[in-house]
Amino acid sequence: MGSLTETVRRVMLGYAGEALNGYSYLTSSADEDVFTVVSVGKVHEERIVNTGLLVRLVHDQIIIERDINSKPLVDALVQAGISREHIILAYAGEAIPELI
Repeated sequence: MGSLTETVRRVMLGYAGEALNGYSYLTSSADEDVFTVVSVGKVHEERIVNTGLLVRLVHDQIIIERDINSKPLVDALVQAGISREHIILAYAGEAIPELI
């Protein structure tokens, strides 16, 4: 499976690419502790920029801060072999342990 970081990067890359009215980009912090998918496009001549996914890696936990996709990232990560116990859905109100 590779490292947690590699797996998160690979899975999130599946959420990037050409979209109906624009393009979505996978970005990460220099230390690869934070990953985002940012979309840039047009709707009725109005320019739209949106962060559809924001994920933080802290210790051995994946904290999903934002996910507005029709196929939730949590499902794709579990399908890629990451245990659900290592994923926190902060956007859904799941508690983030004090140590994180």
